[in-house]
Amino acid sequence: MPFTLESLKTLDDKLSNRFIKLDPQGYFLIYLDREAGLICAKHFTNVIDDRGVALDPETGKPLPCQGGVTRTHTQIFTGRTAKELCIEIFEKMDPCPISCLDHAAYLGREFVRAEMALISGDEYVQD
Repeated sequence: MPFTLESLKTLDDKLSNRFIKLDPQGYFLIYLDREAGLICAKHFTNVIDDRGVALDPETGKPLPCQGGVTRTHTQIFTGRTAKELCIEIFEKMDPCPISCLDHAAYLGREFVRAEMALISGDEYVQD
């Protein structure tokens, strides 16, 4: 059965809504610095409770999925390409700020999407 762009988009949207186990090492907010030509990833720590909910390590309160909380990042990683950014995080950091393979795969996908948006000039919104 041939795939269409519409069917692939539907599949991708469906997969984006699945349950994801959170990484106890933290999370990243990815954005573009177009002026500098960089993909940027701010790393934030979190605590995962016994229900799998991410908590702010300073307040112990649940972290919302979107907006509402201003937090301080632990580090900013940058790269001109997805590969360069992955090397900065996965190969140069000791210890690595990622402990789950599914989180690493997600970041790789997002960094490629960000790189494509940087090159094309399209808007980038993290999934």
